[in-house]
This record gives sequence, C-alpha cells and structure tokens, in this order.
Amino acid sequence: MKHSIAISMIAGVALSLGAYLLPGSVHAADEAKINGFRIVVPESSIPHTGRIHTNYFWAVPEVPNTTGGPPPGTETPGSLACVYQLVKGPKGCPVATSTNVPTGGWGAIAIIDAGDYPTAKQDLHAFSKQFGIPDADFTVVYANGHKPPVYSNWEVEEALDIEWAHAMAPKAKLFLVESKLCSSGTCNTDPYWDAVTVASKLVAKNGGGVISMSWGDPEASTDLRYDKLFTQPGVVYFASSGDSGIGVTLYPTASPNVVSVGGTVFNRDSKGNFINEQYASGGGGGDISPYEPRPSYQDIIKKIVGGKRGYPDVASDFCCAAIYLQGQWGAVGGTSWSSPTFAGIVNAAGGKMKSTHDELTVIYKEYTIKKEYKADFDDITTGDTRCKVGWDLCAGVGSPRTYKGK
Repeated sequence: MKHSIAISMIAGVALSLGAYLLPGSVHAADEAKINGFRIVVPESSIPHTGRIHTNYFWAVPEVPNTTGGPPPGTETPGSLACVYQLVKGPKGCPVATSTNVPTGGWGAIAIIDAGDYPTAKQDLHAFSKQFGIPDADFTVVYANGHKPPVYSNWEVEEALDIEWAHAMAPKAKLFLVESKLCSSGTCNTDPYWDAVTVASKLVAKNGGGVISMSWGDPEASTDLRYDKLFTQPGVVYFASSGDSGIGVTLYPTASPNVVSVGGTVFNRDSKGNFINEQYASGGGGGDISPYEPRPSYQDIIKKIVGGKRGYPDVASDFCCAAIYLQGQWGAVGGTSWSSPTFAGIVNAAGGKMKSTHDELTVIYKEYTIKKEYKADFDDITTGDTRCKVGWDLCAGVGSPRTYKGK
C-alpha cells in the first residue's frame, strides 16, 4: 500500500459527476493510493507561498460509487468512533455494522472557512440523517457582515468540516464562519484574522467550546504577532498540520496557542476489521517551528524539539471520510478531516478547558503517565522511519482512545 502524497501536475483530469463527485480543477498525486483510493488533489490544496490553502484531497474509488450512499471503504462517524473507543461497537469495528455514533457535545463549535456554501444546511441535514445523527443547531455567519463569493474547492472543505465536527459532538451549537479569500499576495486577511476574531467571540458568547481551522500557509517570522488571536478565554483552537509530510512548516497549526492535528490511516483486513493505525508517509504534516518558542507544556519533549515548538500535538485518521455535498456522496481525506474530528472529540469529552494552553497541558501531562497514556492514546510508531515510540513529528503523542485525557 503506497502512502506518498507527492504531487505532480496532470492536465485535463475529468470525471463524470454522475459517476463521482469531483468539482473544480484538480491535480492527481503521482500514482498515490491510500486504502484502495486514488488520491486527487484540488487546486485549493496546492501550497503556494503567501496563499492560504486547504488540506484535503479527493479519494477516488477504483470502481465508481453507484450505491446511492457513501462510497464503499470510507469511514463513517460510527466506524471512526468505534475504533477510537468513543462508543460501544462490534469487534473489529467494521464500517457496515459500526452504527453507534457519539451523542455528546456542549457549548459551541465554530468552523472557519473561505467562501459561501449555499447548500450547507441541506447537506448537513442529509449527512446527519444518513448516520442517525440529530440535526444540528447550525448557523452560518459572514465574517465581515457580507456574503463572500462561492469558491468551489472550498465548498468541499466546508462540507467536510461541518459534517464531521457535528458528527463527533452533535449537542454542540455549530457555526460556519465564512470569509472571502484574500486577493493580495500577503494573505494577512481572511480567512485568518477577521474570521478568527468573529468565531472566537461567537464561541465564547455561547458558553465556550472549540474552533477548527483546516487551512494554512507556510510559516513566517511575522506570524508570532498573530498568536494572541488564539487566546479568547473559554475557547480551544485546533488546526490541520498539513498534507505535505514531515519537514514542511504551516501556520496557524504551528502556533503554541493552537492544538496541531496530524494525520494517520486505518489498516483493515479483507473482512473490514480494524487492524491498526499508522502514519501515512509523505502525508500528515509535522515539523519543528523555526520561529515559535517551545511552550511550557512541551518541556517534557525538549530533548526532541529543543527550544522551539514541535507539531503536531495529536493525530486522527486522514483517509478516507464520507461526505455529502450538493446531492451526492463522495470520499475525501487529509488533515482537513483530522482537525474538525479531533476538535469535536475534545468538545464531546467535556473537559471545558479555558484555553488551548490548558488543553495541551492536560494532553502532555497524560503523556508523562505511562499507564494513562497507553490507555487514552494510540502511540503511532509505524509508517515512516521517523515514527518513534512516544512523541514524534509523525503524529505527536498519537491518536485518541476514549474521551479520557482530552
């Protein structure tokens, strides 16, 4: 099974929408496949200096999906929750029979994305109905008070984010904060700062909770001035670590005031039973920031990261998820899935932390207690030679097991 997400340009990729949902201009990964899906990267996920990008890819099945439902082989809210021991489920957590879904959540979850998503409410309803999840208390908010344009590649991002955050914490209020994309080369505007400020105030006003950001751009020394924006009391911030592999910087995931969420993959046997979880080499991002100083909660790993911030902090499955968009089911992957999923899990855990620093202090404290760490996280040690026992650039402290320590 090849896991490289190395990107190469392929012109004229065309698939019938009747056979498979694949909007917008795309690039195909160089013969990359994960769990039987061919990886197709949208233009919005191609990193460009000075431009914010998404962190998802399309997962195209070898045989077009004609079931009328989620593509076969994709994880569902029930199957992922079963593997992560958030619900009771059948032995092996096969997708077909893992139907129990999370029921928790409190306060609010805000998703920050770019562009309007006209069918957000209808799509979220259809996704929720498919898996027996109650409808969301859902609100779309325009970051600057005006409806932004529609960006087709970003609608996929928005669908993925709201559907999976809600699936993990269905009782939390859900806000989709939409902003325009910046048109200049600096990108020090939306969906960064104005949208983050608006989302922060929304979550705080609704009793606290979490914010998920599935986008980013390469780190810059000037980013340190923006770290303060992720400090609204009562709010814990999450961000995707990126899909460009180890050694590629990304912000805001590098901020010490953000929980950085990396990506893993599930391995299943021929009967669909879960076997183990590993890092996808060349996939989920991880690095040691060249600018951000090491936060105190990472003192326990100072021998690894030195004096700088290391990331990711944690990880979650990044291929492949079922989503519903404008009347069709599709499959996607990337740390764009990992961030809202982990944010929802933390919300449903009910720790009600007052800040990201508090949340990460709990997680890294759990890491220091061997028995609790083994019970509450899966240490990802395979998939790449750089995946080691304990914290590493592959998956941080690992992926979740139960709600404890979150």
